[in-house]
Amino acid sequence: MALDDAPLRTSELNHWFGAGEARKQALFDVSLSIARGSLTVLVGPSGSGKTTLLTLLGCLREVQDGSVVLLGHELHGARPALGVALRRRLGFIFQAHNLHESLTAMQNVLMGLQVKGRVDKATAERAATHALGLLGLSDRMDYLPANLSGGQKQRVAIARALVGNPDVVLADEPTAALDRESGANVVDLLKRLGEARGTTTVMVTHDTRILDLADRVLTLEDGCIVGDQQR
Repeated sequence: MALDDAPLRTSELNHWFGAGEARKQALFDVSLSIARGSLTVLVGPSGSGKTTLLTLLGCLREVQDGSVVLLGHELHGARPALGVALRRRLGFIFQAHNLHESLTAMQNVLMGLQVKGRVDKATAERAATHALGLLGLSDRMDYLPANLSGGQKQRVAIARALVGNPDVVLADEPTAALDRESGANVVDLLKRLGEARGTTTVMVTHDTRILDLADRVLTLEDGCIVGDQQR
């Protein structure tokens, strides 16, 4: 594919945490291009920079040095309003489900549409019902999080991330709370979205069970990409 078609690109990306003598570099000259519709997995030991890279790709941290191009827009030096607009085109899945405890599964998923702009109620409810059904939660739509298992809560969070048909999904350990079958089903769903809709997924994981499902596996160590395996 043409480089300009890549929904995610970085060039000589560096990042630091802290200040003064405590300043520590977390990423070193990371350059990559992620193909549209692909499922890319980031692996490596804890502290290798995987989540830092993911948050920079998703406009959740300011780009300090180097380049990040997200959906055709340069993030280095960009105005905050651009980050807000771009985040509406993304789906985020975090290891902590971050559900609102006072809202039902359906209401939590509907929130994923509300942040993207105005959607009429009937359309929103159809989309939320469909997303929950895809995750095997049709019989749990009216349950509060307190009445759901950990795996069910995570699947609600995944449905919330996917309900608005995002261009890019950024996932941090999305299968950590899921059993083998549920985790494989989630990754398979993300792959099918890539094939059918062109949804691009970048996933941080320690779950070796799903590596064979990835289109590409990037290995990070000490803030550097040390392996790039296409599948």
